[in-house]
Amino acid sequence: MGSKSDMDIAKKAENILDEHGVPYETVILSAHREPEKLREYIQSTESKIFIAIAGLSAALPGFIASHTEKPVIGVPVSVKLGGLDALLSIIQMPSGVPVACVGIDNGVNAALLALRILGVKK
Repeated sequence: MGSKSDMDIAKKAENILDEHGVPYETVILSAHREPEKLREYIQSTESKIFIAIAGLSAALPGFIASHTEKPVIGVPVSVKLGGLDALLSIIQMPSGVPVACVGIDNGVNAALLALRILGVKK
């Protein structure tokens, strides 16, 4: 996630992953404030998929997708404009930088989509 304020949404995703015994790592890294640290994390992690929770300009999912071939699921956060700004930022990725997107503040669906991508049965 881009900031600590997104933790409530992350917790919803964590609960689903915990229920299914899927290991995960929760990290707070900003695409704007810590681009080098984020780039290093993306390149070094053994994660198979990313759930990127971000509000406002929601640069995090696209930044991650531009630095990996792994699936990225964006979760727009309702910080301003009811989350529409973040939603539009995530779904308008340029060709060649694919990012899946779930509903605003919907950490549950992000985790459920991750489970499907990973082939984990309910």
